[in-house]
This record gives sequence, structure tokens and C-alpha cells, in this order.
Amino acid sequence: MSEPLVIVGNGMAAARLVGELAKAALGRYAIAVIGDEPRLAYNRVLLSSVLAGETASHDIELRPASWWRDRGVTLKYGCLATEIDVGRRELKIANEESIGYSKLVLATGSTALRLNVPGAGLEGVHTFRHSRDVDMLLTLAAGKKRVVVVGGGLLGLEAAYGLAKAGARVTLIHLMDRLMERQLDAPAAELLKTLVERKGIKILLNANTAVLHGETRVEAIELADGRRIDADAVIFAAGIRPNTALATEAGIAVNRGIVVDDVMQTGTSGIFALGECAEHRGICYGLVEPAYEQARVLAQHLAGGAAIYGGTVLSTNLKVSGVSVFSAGDFMGAPGCEAIVLSDIRHGTYKKLVISEGRLTGAVLVGDTADALWYLELIRSRQPIAGIRSLMMFGRSLAIRSEAA
Repeated sequence: MSEPLVIVGNGMAAARLVGELAKAALGRYAIAVIGDEPRLAYNRVLLSSVLAGETASHDIELRPASWWRDRGVTLKYGCLATEIDVGRRELKIANEESIGYSKLVLATGSTALRLNVPGAGLEGVHTFRHSRDVDMLLTLAAGKKRVVVVGGGLLGLEAAYGLAKAGARVTLIHLMDRLMERQLDAPAAELLKTLVERKGIKILLNANTAVLHGETRVEAIELADGRRIDADAVIFAAGIRPNTALATEAGIAVNRGIVVDDVMQTGTSGIFALGECAEHRGICYGLVEPAYEQARVLAQHLAGGAAIYGGTVLSTNLKVSGVSVFSAGDFMGAPGCEAIVLSDIRHGTYKKLVISEGRLTGAVLVGDTADALWYLELIRSRQPIAGIRSLMMFGRSLAIRSEAA
């Protein structure tokens, strides 16, 4: 008889885990997926493409309903999990139904942060995180509204790009002195800023939000330095917070995220966590690739294997506001490292490779990211690069051909 396995969350991490389990332990578990979003799991990374009109909403679904059905998965989406009864090994959902489990996986994701500033509760102040946010933002864009996006990380840039392409007049404000400061060095961020501004988006850096003005609906945003920006709507895209309430209330150990070990198990027997809600060795990744690696490890563990998760070499490889961007490893360069840089601002490209002890340890690419995965493999494998050092900046084909000659 199949063992009951319940997954809380119907996002990208949950979908990948089901796929990995189907390969590693098909039939071993009777899987139920409980999610509060009212639709099948979808690719959240593509929400800005839907907003920009480049992709249809139904096209971002990760798997059709038949895929889940063929793997014997019971799907309950649009259902909020309300309580974990650890002693009875039951999960309670909002309609007072209870589902028993032998193993429970928390893939509850995260929530967009709202800045704690005066006026944050006014009508017209939104976040951009879920598919249901897209329709609301499309309505703003269709009305040619003035929209201020708060946050110059990936999420904020994507919201700004989608809104601008859909017709809104967009100003993006960012607290830091450069865009995507966690993924880009200063020259790369400056190039990205230039390329994004060419798309009609106004960008203000070193911009600290002080207060949102309006009677009942937001009318303007005021910065700490006194600057005031008129706005019909404000979109907070300044970070995320792991969804940990379900675990906390059940007595499961939580720091910033739900604490897990190297097989993604929490401190409570039979309960696991992965993805944006999980904290592994003090890190909450909040990215897709670590969630997928965690899903593979957890599936192997649940199948009786010996895989462990040792962490992820962080990388970003995406189109940001229509601009190809990649970064990985120690792209800033620790003391003693050397950097090779190729910058062509006119043609919108920037490349930086960081080398330490004869190995590639970091990389940043803007514009031309054709060799991103090759650079990432060199960083992860720690392969010596002496034989290709002089040509690796110019791409994999030339470097490999030269090494073979």
C-alpha cells in the first residue's frame, strides 16, 4: 500500500518534487498537493512576460492537469492549509477537512514585503508576486496610469518592464546605489540601468521611501530627501519573506526560514521543507535553482537513497527587463583575485571573469550571455583554466578549439 505523502504548496518547488519522485519512487507514495493559489503550478519567473503581453497566462503552467493525474497525484488548489497536527500526523485545511500523512513536505514559498511606511495601506498600493496580481497591474497599464515601482532587484525590474511595455508610465525607485546589487557589480549595474531606461522607465537610485500621500487612495510617494513623485499606484517589489507561520504554529524550528538539514528534513520527524520557505545552513535562497536541487535531493532521500544537499553556487541567468543578465560565484572578487573585463557600452555588452588560483571563481555578463552555462560549469567544477585563460573571454567555442589545437 502506498505511503501517504502530503505537499503543502503548489508552486515550482512542489511541481519539481513530484516530478523527481515520479522518477525515483513511482508508486511508493500516495501524493496529495495542497495549495492556496487557485490554479495549477506555474512558472513565476514568467509573470512579467504575461504582464508585458509576451506570453499568455495559460502558457506559463508547468504541467497540464493530465500530468498530475497520470502520476496519481491528488491536487487540491485554492485550499489554504491552516494547521499541522504533529501528534496525529494530520494537516488541516480551511474547510475543516483533515488529511493524514506519513511524510509532510512544506513548500509554502514566500510573501512579498510591504514597506512599513506611512500610507502603505492606502488604496492603490500593491505587490507583484502572484498570477492574480497580473490582472490588476494590466488594468493600471491599460489606463496609462503613473506607477511607481519600489525596488530595483529582479522582481522590481520585472514589474517595471511589464508595466511599461503594457502602457503604464513607470518610475522605479531603489534604496541602493545600483540596480541588482546582489547579482551585479557597479559597471554591470550601470549598463543595465542605461538599457532599462532606453525602454522608457525612469530610474531613481539612492531613493529611500519615506511616506505615501493620499486621502484614501495613493496620490504620491515622498522620498527621505524630500523629492515627491506623483503616482496613481505604487508597487512594492522590495523583497520577500519566507512563509513560515504554519511551521511556527506547529512547533517546528524556524529562524528566518524553516530550518532543514542536508536531506531537507526539519527538526520534527517526518516533516520536510524546501524552496523559498526553507533555511539550509543559515541561508534562505529565494531562487528557483536551489529549490530544484533541493527537490532532487529530497526525492532521492524519500526513495531510500543517500543524496545530500550541500548548498548551491548562486547564479542568475535571466532576461531582466528584456536584457540578458548572468552572474555567478564570487563576481565581486575577493582579495587576491584578478578580473578580466570586456566592456562595450555602445553595443550594450559587459563581461567580467574573476580568477583565483588558476580557476574561474565568478562571472558577470550583461547583454551577451550565450556562454553563461559554460562559465557556470567552470566555476562549479573548479577546473583549471590555464590552457584557455587568454581566450575564454571570447567564448567557449574559440577557447575549446584553441585548447584542442
